[in-house]
Amino acid sequence: MKLSQYFLPVLRETPAEAQIVSHRLMLRAGMVRQSSAGIYSWLPLGFRVLKKIEQIVREEQNASGAQELLMPTIQPADLWIESGRYEDYGKEMLRIQDRHQRAMLYGPTNEEQITDIFRNTIKSYRDLPRNLYHIQWKFRDEVRPRFGVMRGREFLMKDNYSFDFDYAGARRSYNKMFVAYLRTFARMGLKAIPMEAESGPIGGDMSHEFLILAETGESKVYCHRDFIDFNPIEHEIDYDADLEPIVARWTSLYAATDDRHDQARFEAQVPEDKRLIARGIEVGHIFYFGGKYAKPMGALVAGPDGEMTPVEMGSYGIGVSRLVGAIIEACHDDNGIVWPEPVAPFKVGLVNLKPGDAECDELADGLYRQLGAAGIEVLLDDVDDRAGAKFATMDLIGLPWQLIVGPRGVKEGTVEIKRRADGERETLSPESALAKLSRGPTG
Repeated sequence: MKLSQYFLPVLRETPAEAQIVSHRLMLRAGMVRQSSAGIYSWLPLGFRVLKKIEQIVREEQNASGAQELLMPTIQPADLWIESGRYEDYGKEMLRIQDRHQRAMLYGPTNEEQITDIFRNTIKSYRDLPRNLYHIQWKFRDEVRPRFGVMRGREFLMKDNYSFDFDYAGARRSYNKMFVAYLRTFARMGLKAIPMEAESGPIGGDMSHEFLILAETGESKVYCHRDFIDFNPIEHEIDYDADLEPIVARWTSLYAATDDRHDQARFEAQVPEDKRLIARGIEVGHIFYFGGKYAKPMGALVAGPDGEMTPVEMGSYGIGVSRLVGAIIEACHDDNGIVWPEPVAPFKVGLVNLKPGDAECDELADGLYRQLGAAGIEVLLDDVDDRAGAKFATMDLIGLPWQLIVGPRGVKEGTVEIKRRADGERETLSPESALAKLSRGPTG
């Protein structure tokens, strides 16, 4: 993509309404624009990041054996009345009526909808387990939406739901999602720590939040420092194997959000030099809640003895749009965003310092074509602007690599390559630069 043709409305000044880093940088980098309070339009740069995150989530869900479907955003209120949650959920639920005066709602989550689908289709324990997910826009009418996409009213979420015949099966499903979440966040370049957490309006008696550490996190967290050194699960996982040892390892050390924190237990279980008290951002949440929805809604299956039994359920959420802001909160510096390569909108920012110069244009255009042919996503800055402004824009939007073509380098047969994460620069031949950028995430 050429910058001269790309819709990238960057801002040089920080918008007054932006209170946290991610909100400021997403507005300045031309990723989003506010439509109304807590509701945003995703512009091309931001949308590319959103789709990268969504695809990683989808791939890891598929690998775990979950199956994708798509449920409606507008749900009948009758389902929520049946489960007992319609009145309990509160004013965050947007309640509406259609033209026939039927009570409807803009779904904040989908436990009722998926339970209705399940009960009308699955009747025997032989058809279990099942795990169904979708990636869909949700709406929660926050009283004070703030912090950009971190606490918006409309948001993109992956939510999935497991159905099992008994507790043992439900626990296996829970463990699969636990491990899938570790892999998902690791692929995005994040160290997400699973922590004991409240279940909130979802309900249930076993849940974990996955939090990434960031100074601007909304939750205070208490955990063992060794979590920072835990290696992500990079090898392939056999999801049909016993995953309890992996879950046990990641839950063996103390880790809790402030609403579940027990100071006495923290001090007893964690040596003083290993105590980490920080701020964290929730990026995922998993719940087991047994028959909470199956019983009132009649989601029953026939067991081996023919007796009808409520299924055991769990639900699992990842805030896809929230992750865009969360990653920025964890990955930025004074100059702008520093994208981890797997979620970056482009891998390379190719900067032509002198558009209109025949030799610079020839080299820049040639590199642009070669990068594209190698399957490398590249944004070519072919705009006539000052070098300082070009570098400021590239630093602001945070692409992992900058490849710089200038008149002096052209004469010497070299280009400059800069790694955004640490600012390291190298002067290389164009061929060597292409080879370095083709080697993978670390270059």
